[in-house]
Amino acid sequence: MSTISTTSTSRTWRNWAGNVSARPAREASPASAEEVADVVRQAAEAGLRVKTAGAGHSFTAVAATDGLLIRPDLLTGIRHIDRTAMTVTVESGTPLKRLNAALAREGLSLTNMGDIMEQTVAGATSTGTHGTGRESASIAAQIRGLELVTADGSLLTCSEKERPEVFAAARIGLGALGVITAITFAVEPIFLLTAHEEPMTFDKVTAEFDALHAENEHFEFYWFPHTGNCNTKRNNRSMGPASPPGTVSGWIEDELLSNGVFQVVNSVGRAVPATIPAIAKVSSRALSARTYTDIPYKVFTSPRRVRFVEMEYALPRETAVAALREVKAMIERSPLRVSFPVEVRTAPADDITLSTASGRESAYIAVHMYRGTPYQSYFTAVERIMTAHGGRPHWGKVNTRDAEYFAEVYPRFGEFTALRDRLDPERRFGNDYLRRVLGD
Repeated sequence: MSTISTTSTSRTWRNWAGNVSARPAREASPASAEEVADVVRQAAEAGLRVKTAGAGHSFTAVAATDGLLIRPDLLTGIRHIDRTAMTVTVESGTPLKRLNAALAREGLSLTNMGDIMEQTVAGATSTGTHGTGRESASIAAQIRGLELVTADGSLLTCSEKERPEVFAAARIGLGALGVITAITFAVEPIFLLTAHEEPMTFDKVTAEFDALHAENEHFEFYWFPHTGNCNTKRNNRSMGPASPPGTVSGWIEDELLSNGVFQVVNSVGRAVPATIPAIAKVSSRALSARTYTDIPYKVFTSPRRVRFVEMEYALPRETAVAALREVKAMIERSPLRVSFPVEVRTAPADDITLSTASGRESAYIAVHMYRGTPYQSYFTAVERIMTAHGGRPHWGKVNTRDAEYFAEVYPRFGEFTALRDRLDPERRFGNDYLRRVLGD
């Protein structure tokens, strides 16, 4: 048996956005599943609760703990590629950006992904990270197998055929069922995507939303509050050839406008909120139409250097436009000043117990506020609209809902909590956030 020592610490852990902090009693950086099992058993002997924190890209306290904090920095890399089954097994602490680059070198790719790739694979899947897609679903829906350490230090594996009831829940497990040590993803031969980005009015994009969704493999749009302007993005598979954005034009769009100027604009808006509507009218016209073709992760993902706080709700897709129009009307009649665009994406129904798209075709409405800007009034007003439509909040993004609410909007909620009772009866992997959203 391998052994690994835990280190007492007085360091404060903070998430990426800076809105959540915690002071763990101990930290550990295990380098294998066996070492994870060791530190979980040691924590149990010491009466400590256990959480794993990857890149800290969640906006909730899902990873916060005053007990043992596992840092998965050494649980990285590809274990195995199976070209017959077309799967890749990867250590749980591997950052998505490293996985994407490694797969590309092997001529492989995930089918779909979100627009940020700083997260670890376990962190991204456990909270339900997703991109946008007509048929292709979240990153968790691409999982074919999981390995995790449960509360008693046992190493458990699951798939559709092996412990299917665990597999149904653990793909989006919120860290409540165990510490994930490895994930097996479905992959496919690398392909090309052509992205077409185009400004469009709010009225046009909402009127044609169903058609735009039906006509494109991946459709999303951003609405700029205080304006009638949107920016749309359509990603579809392409025969090529590859034609990535030019070095200069790509830098202008992705770095100067989307990060550099946007940082300045938000700083000004935070200092002088009254300037935001006028700035929004200018900035919403700054992005022009462009088309480019590249390998998937270079099209799906974008650099996000401007830090923010986010809330996102999944709605039945057919209600999304009505809900978005309510958000627009609410902002227009309120004193709110919102400098970040509102993002709208879609996902097909899936079969994961606590997936935001579980059992229903979904659309996502995400709202953001610049870090350091008061966001509670805005998010509260938006949340009121989302919950009226039966919305399910993203597990890693700001929300105020509790277990009673989740039991209403997730038909299989009891299935998940019953499994948690079986795998972690003493709540070794619990924390205050999980107590709120899952109950005692």
